[in-house]
Amino acid sequence: MSMTVTTDALSAEERDAILQAVREFASTRLAPNALDWDRRKHFPRDVLVEAGELGLGGIYISEDVGGSGLSRQDAAAIFEALAMGDPTIAAYVSIHNMVAWMIDTNGTDAQRREWLPRLVTMRDLGAYCLTEPGAGSDAAAITTSAIPDGDEYVLTGVKQFISGAGEASVYVVMARTDPSTGSGNGGAKGITAFLVPADAPGLSFGPNEQKMGWNAQPTRQVILDEVRVPASAILGELGGGFRIAMKGLNGGRVNIAACSLGGAQWALDRAVRYVHERFTFGEALSERQSVVFTLADMATELTAARALVRDAARAIDEGAPDVAVQCAMAKRFATDAGFEVANRALQLHGGYGYLQEYGIEKVVRDLRVHQILEGTNEIMRVIIGRGVVEA
Repeated sequence: MSMTVTTDALSAEERDAILQAVREFASTRLAPNALDWDRRKHFPRDVLVEAGELGLGGIYISEDVGGSGLSRQDAAAIFEALAMGDPTIAAYVSIHNMVAWMIDTNGTDAQRREWLPRLVTMRDLGAYCLTEPGAGSDAAAITTSAIPDGDEYVLTGVKQFISGAGEASVYVVMARTDPSTGSGNGGAKGITAFLVPADAPGLSFGPNEQKMGWNAQPTRQVILDEVRVPASAILGELGGGFRIAMKGLNGGRVNIAACSLGGAQWALDRAVRYVHERFTFGEALSERQSVVFTLADMATELTAARALVRDAARAIDEGAPDVAVQCAMAKRFATDAGFEVANRALQLHGGYGYLQEYGIEKVVRDLRVHQILEGTNEIMRVIIGRGVVEA
């Protein structure tokens, strides 16, 4: 079924039907293949196209360009359901949706018509290029330059840790258009977003990074060597790129938090099943109070995290003034809780949890990076702390 709806809000029945379709997709197309894709470092383009057919390539993208037009609250539930099949693929779908949202929200009509009908199908993919080798948490310190030359801009620089690099059709690249700015000198004001097509001369990619997890999606450097794009490739306003980046990351943080919930819930479900099946010293592990207490804590932390994610998604939908703080809280708490729950699930499995065939260790590896990307959890504390102090 397609997820596109024509009403302003979903009924409970419509929402349940959509989530059931996503769960079925996750359980039949992602989960049975997740370990193999991880082992082979295989990026399943064909399965992503199937996801696009379901409406997952434009979950909260406008319907006039083929998007599903759903709310961020619906999207969070969808990403959680997807991640129960494979956190790696769910996370990439979330990044792809963030790129599409940036174009949908900030693009001209021509940009939206050029890219979004292709992106929502997931036959064409998107990538987001902010981080650089020397600029991660201090995003305003990027040095990639965009120098005007007639009616074109010449982009030069290197982007680091880019999901989908080498596979995407369009790259949202943050570059410095005001060379007088830099870190500590109003650097955020001098950054502009550009749409760079994959076939642009001078665009190349580094080797696929050898990572702890997320092996089923490519992560490479994006190298811009005097890449020329027309002025019409500017996304939003000149000098407005940092605002686009930060607003995009609010949603990205909620999305990745939801992916942590899904992966951790899967691990918890497996742990519950295992402690019923595993007997030691004459009784099931589920009869031991210490095990029951561990499961109780795991379930409580996920329920609390889910509430924070739900509230942050609602804050985005409603344009709440403290949206950045709520998204940071959800991301910090849910990704920490998700990793800890998955790690405890591995411990409850004992030696079997350490074996690849059980799948638990993969989820642990995949969820670990969620505490780093879309802004490290230390940076989330900075955002939250500033919000508390300035309230």
